[in-house]
Amino acid sequence: MHRGDNWVNVREGSDRAISRADTKAEAQAAGRETARRDKVEHVIQNKNGQIGQQNSYGNDPRHSKG
Repeated sequence: MHRGDNWVNVREGSDRAISRADTKAEAQAAGRETARRDKVEHVIQNKNGQIGQQNSYGNDPRHSKG
């Protein structure tokens, strides 16, 4: 998400930034690595706060039989 002059990564349910970056691309890369490591969903917000993209890196419910 965009905060002040920086892009930050925040865990769901918290307001505290876990990392900061000067560009959205840098913040996305850091957030992606954290999400992959922790096997959680990675939600990327646009500058206006709307969700621009979501990627899941684990704990997905199984939708197919078998």
